[in-house]
Amino acid sequence: MKIILVSNDHELRELCSGVLKEFAGLEWELVPATPENCPPDADLYIWDDHGRIAPPPELEQTWSKHLFVIHRDDLSKCLETPGASAAAILLKPVTRACLAAFVEQAASIARASHVDGSTLRADRDEILQCLIQANLQIQRYDQDRTNFLARAVHDFRAPLMTANGYCGLLLSEALGAQNEEQKEVLRRMQHSIKRLSRMASTMFELSVGKQIQREPQFSRAEIRECAEQALHEIGPLANGKNISISVELEAESGPLFIEPGQIEQVLINILENACKFTPKGGEIEIRGYPFFWDRRSSHSITPQVERRVRRSYAPNSYRIDIRDSGPRIPEEHLPRIFEEYTSYGGGADRSGGGLGLAICKMILASHGGRVWAENSESGPQFSFILPVWTEKQQAHVLESPGTNAWPAVANS
Repeated sequence: MKIILVSNDHELRELCSGVLKEFAGLEWELVPATPENCPPDADLYIWDDHGRIAPPPELEQTWSKHLFVIHRDDLSKCLETPGASAAAILLKPVTRACLAAFVEQAASIARASHVDGSTLRADRDEILQCLIQANLQIQRYDQDRTNFLARAVHDFRAPLMTANGYCGLLLSEALGAQNEEQKEVLRRMQHSIKRLSRMASTMFELSVGKQIQREPQFSRAEIRECAEQALHEIGPLANGKNISISVELEAESGPLFIEPGQIEQVLINILENACKFTPKGGEIEIRGYPFFWDRRSSHSITPQVERRVRRSYAPNSYRIDIRDSGPRIPEEHLPRIFEEYTSYGGGADRSGGGLGLAICKMILASHGGRVWAENSESGPQFSFILPVWTEKQQAHVLESPGTNAWPAVANS
């Protein structure tokens, strides 16, 4: 199956590749192109926001062969195009589920075109056209729901910050002395408020993160400081279950340019997940060390050892492993545990990661890193990698302080 992607969006290209890899037994080829230079023999064309939802006249006009990705604000104008009612449209930001559904549809049409009769194809096309229109309406409703949730969560954070401030005021004894028992109650209350605030921030980031290009504020920082702050935050949760936490962090092999608050959030989310599923009296191990990462193996669940003609063993990243003594994660759920819509059964069921792990994936992607989970002999292990910046990469960002993406030279 040959797919032409007319887009300059690197994230969309990665999403397309990831979706295609999920179709077992499907032989595919993803070819980048421009509107002026499109091969005429593709099974599917994906047009990314080129101001139209109709293919160029020189290409086959069969609507099932074309998928148009547009912004919602441009939808009304695009629908005025003749023949638009039959166009396959995805609204930005494109979700993995929607793209997978359209690719599967195109693949089935390509396979069936060799065996179906003309009458059967006409009936099928009419049904598919109705389904596409229904899908477009669902995308609209989903974006409306997301916008409402983002506004609600944003408003929800303000009273939480106020309540946290009042707890701090009482703990400082500015309004009168407190005995130790009262202080402990206030500390627990403040800890719970902080957890709610983090949950609200997580939901807000997941709601608007793909729609708003936030400019990262990278600075040189030490991972040890981030870890110490994260351990301070989850201390009460671990102490409440008598969980022992051991930490072994080796020195970085090179400078880490990160957003410390964001990496702290990654550590807190993973550690909270570990504390949740670790039994009373269990243990959590945190280990950090320089690591040699082959970025070309990004399609596999876990990073592979670098294999090049000219071998170099110098670490190019920093890796953190967090292992807990809780129940194993079902093997079939390991590739999807960091997805936003992964189902969650509750209790001791670790098949769904929840919002915390989804936000970890988003933060690390913005840092040019990655996160994954695997089952070790002594318990589940969550790992993530942060790239070590070269002088060339440092200069790229320091000379362009407004950049909103990981340096383009990251994989050079």
